[in-house]
Amino acid sequence: MNRFAYSLLWHLGLPLIGLRLLWRARRQPEYLQHLGERFGAAPLPGERPRIWLHAVSVGETRAAQPLIKALLAAWPEHDILLTHMTPTGRATSEELFGKEARVTRCYLPYDFPWAQARFLARAKPALGIVMETEVWPNLMQAARQAGLPMLLVNARLSARSARGYARLGTLARQTYGAFREVLAQTGDDAARLRDTGADPVSVCGNLKFDVELAPDRLALGERFRAAAAGRPVILAASTREGEEGPLLDAFMRHAPADALLVVVPRHPQRFDEVATLIAQRGLGSERRSDGIRIAPQTRVWLGDSMGEMVAWYRMADLALIGGSWAPLGGQNLIEACAVGTPVLVGPHTFNFTEAAEKAIAAGAASRCTDIDEGLRVAVTLLGDDARRRRMGEAGQHFAAANRGATAKTMAVIGAVLGG
Repeated sequence: MNRFAYSLLWHLGLPLIGLRLLWRARRQPEYLQHLGERFGAAPLPGERPRIWLHAVSVGETRAAQPLIKALLAAWPEHDILLTHMTPTGRATSEELFGKEARVTRCYLPYDFPWAQARFLARAKPALGIVMETEVWPNLMQAARQAGLPMLLVNARLSARSARGYARLGTLARQTYGAFREVLAQTGDDAARLRDTGADPVSVCGNLKFDVELAPDRLALGERFRAAAAGRPVILAASTREGEEGPLLDAFMRHAPADALLVVVPRHPQRFDEVATLIAQRGLGSERRSDGIRIAPQTRVWLGDSMGEMVAWYRMADLALIGGSWAPLGGQNLIEACAVGTPVLVGPHTFNFTEAAEKAIAAGAASRCTDIDEGLRVAVTLLGDDARRRRMGEAGQHFAAANRGATAKTMAVIGAVLGG
């Protein structure tokens, strides 16, 4: 595919963009806010130099937290502009940096060439940083034309995604080749990124290992734990579509009567959907949004909140990581390990292959073939305090041993801004 054909597809699909926003606004009205920003019309006042960082949604925004803190400290004369694609990503940046006057946020425009050029003309950043996987051809072309140095950091590229980019041919190679430098999470990611056109590529590790555990969230987890009144707690963390139904059925088959299942869906627009799945099975339930109380007859506590995952991990005796039980690639298990929570993952962890394999090798995590086995193993672990303690300690050692990506990334940023 060439750039003209790619851009033409975007323009032909413009009516579908409006329909998609309306459709998603049924569950998240925030999708209809700040519409001008989606087309490059973000209000970006001020004359101070900016470092621009793009983090598409919640996971990328949280992963960027230690890097943003380091940038604020190292370049006090610069402001930080965060861009996102989802309302939950934007809300996460408000939660993390809403009190920091030097951090502003807006949506990144859709990948129309004129919208991206308009955005960069308004933002005037000194450096552009893209987190992980969010690579847009027209954005990179606009950055090249503006003479803007761009870095892809904490970069990952699964084998599946690499095959998809290969079908784009020259367009993909031009897009990845426009980065000044690409900082990959793992050696396998680096090899696939080079094959896709990135150059130079270095391995800097995963920024998620450097995320600090907020003391107030750990304290909240202790309050959650106290509300469980000594009951064994199984956490289903960041669950995705198609996982909750089988999870609930397996819980009903295998869990002891006093066990509490905490279900925290990955996406807030699915909270009500998951509540319905729980009610359909006749399981007594309560919702976190109703307060911190858990009645003795409650079997399932629905974690319908944002920004409290550390607290959920602190509460739980063990965690089943969502996205790994259906072919969705898995969600981040690093935070659970850092808290010291034993981890169970399913067969699908291709988005976090190296982290999952290293955690398993370290004894911090165990892989199960499906959700039914996951619940059976979870119940076994509930009765083995010593093994859970060993897994938790192994997780904390594993998380600590893999820190350092922020310092390596900052060294590259310093060379670019200083040069």
